[in-house]
Formats: sequence, C-alpha cells, structure tokens
Amino acid sequence: MKAIIDEGFSLYISEPDDNEKAKYFESIGCKIIKTKFERRGMNPLADFFLMIRYIKLIHKIKPQAVLTYTIKPNVYGGLACRIMGYPQLANITGLGDAIENGGWLQKLTIGLYRLGLSKAYRVFFQNEYNRNFCVKSGITSNDSIILPGSGVNLEHHKLQPYPSNNIPIKFLFIARLLKDKGTEEFFEMATIIKKRFPTTEFHILGNCEGDYKQRLEDLVKEDIIIYHGRTIDVRPYFNDIHCTILPSYHEGMSNVNLESAANGRPVITTNVPGCKETVDDGITGFLTKPKNAEDLTLKVEEFINLPYEKKKAMGLAARNKVEKEFDRNIVIKAYMDEINSMK
Repeated sequence: MKAIIDEGFSLYISEPDDNEKAKYFESIGCKIIKTKFERRGMNPLADFFLMIRYIKLIHKIKPQAVLTYTIKPNVYGGLACRIMGYPQLANITGLGDAIENGGWLQKLTIGLYRLGLSKAYRVFFQNEYNRNFCVKSGITSNDSIILPGSGVNLEHHKLQPYPSNNIPIKFLFIARLLKDKGTEEFFEMATIIKKRFPTTEFHILGNCEGDYKQRLEDLVKEDIIIYHGRTIDVRPYFNDIHCTILPSYHEGMSNVNLESAANGRPVITTNVPGCKETVDDGITGFLTKPKNAEDLTLKVEEFINLPYEKKKAMGLAARNKVEKEFDRNIVIKAYMDEINSMK
C-alpha cells in the first residue's frame, strides 16, 4: 500500500476494523472507508448487501484497479468489479476452512469463487497447491501468478541477536486461537513438554476466540502457558524467544513463519501448503505432521535437545532463506507491474 502511495496513486481502503492498522494507513495517505461485514458468517442476504456496498464504492471512486484479498472481498468485490466493468487484482491468501474441509460447503465456495474471479484481470496465489486446486476446479486459469506470500519487509523485521543460552528455552505461538491454527495440538504439546522440561516456557501472542477462553485461562493458572494477548507489533516479543511454533492445518503463506525467520528465529511448523515452503526441514527449523500433537511434541523435544550453537545456526539460516526467497519487494514489483500495465 505504501508503494502504491509512493508511486503517486490515490489509495482507498475498504475494511471492517477501526484499529491501529487503519490509523497507520491513514497516516501514510490512504483514505479509509469502514465497511463492516461478517468474516466467517454465511448469511446470503448480508453478503448480497456487502456486494451492493462494493458496487456503490466502485461507482463513487471510479478506480483504475480494485485490489482484493480474503474470501468475501475476493468473491463479492469480484462480482462488483464484474458488474461495474472495473479490473480486479485478486490475492488468494489461502483456501480457508470451507474448501479445505470438503462437503457441500466446498462446492458452494468453489461456485462463488468461479462467479467472483472469472473476470479478474489477474489472480495472485501464495502457493502452488492453492493455484493448482483453483485451476483444476475451474476457478481461475493458468495465467495466474504465484507470489512469495505477502513477503517480508526486511528493513522492518531485522535480524535480532539470538537469546542467551543461560535462560530457559522459550517458544512462541503467534496466531488467533482457532482450531485450524493448531491450537489443540499446541496446548497438548505444551502440557507434555512442561512435565518433561519444567523450566521451558510457552508464550502465546494473539486473540483468544471464544472456544478456547476457559482452556487458556486454566493453562495460564497451571503455569503451562504465558499469554500476552494481541499486539500490532510482534518484533519485541522475539527478543528472548528461541523458536516459534505454528501447527496450522493450512495457510496461503504463513506471515508468522516468515516474520519469525526474518528476526532470526527457527520455526517449527506443519508440513502443509503455505507452511512447508517457509522452512527447510532440519536447517531452518522442523516440519511436523498436521493435526498430530505427538509428532509436534517429538519435534519440540528434538529442538530442546539440540546444542545451543545449532539452534543459533538455524536462526541465521532462517534469516538467509527469507532474504533470498521472501523479500517483500518481489510482491510489490508484481503488483506495480500489473497496475502500471493498465495505464
């Protein structure tokens, strides 16, 4: 967004939250249009009115291009662009539960994606698996582009010194506490490891959704979890963390893993699309089986037992990997090339 502003464009952001991020984007010159919608709701009438709001916005602003990401803006923003005759640049940041879990909801979501993206000017994907699925399902064509996720701002996320060997080994989980982020597996693993290695610390950073509130409170009381809530800036939390853990079931491309690696921290994550691309197994961290607390526990224990210098080397290798493969400038160039091609 800053790159678009710096190129001299006016940028309007239609988004549902009035938070620190919105204030930041206002501070760099973006115009914020608050557009409330239910991210996970399935109310057809509410979604229809969301599309109408997008149509009205496009009619008022008359943009050179409409950039969309996440399912509802991609689908209903795409339909609005199709109706109004404006080019859409869509970013598939992940397929989401509706598609990953199969069944009638998957068929419905595929149908909506076909409607929303069939006339998109360009569709970006964050991993090969998601693109192949969407091409095979008739959602989009082969002329889509794969990006290295959202990339990492390597000037913002700098290499931090690795923590001392004289403190307890500390792990960090950064995510909303949802089932498909691997919350169940993380809780189970942390409970087991704390019994085997009592001084080890497990930290959580992120919103606690309703299903896990009581469980989290219990684990905090039992001194198994240290909970920090939500933050807009994760960098200070990496300071004395030895390794991050994300046992997610699926991602587009995990920003958490990329930012952790950019700060020089090894990553333990699942061997699934959107996570496995971020880790060289045994070199920058470890890959675990998805939905498998036992395997996650084994990998965490393996990391704990590594010599200190090996842990530190993993963190340096992680930083080198994101510098070579996930620099955010790659993403910025791809977007600006498409936007400038419309002039």
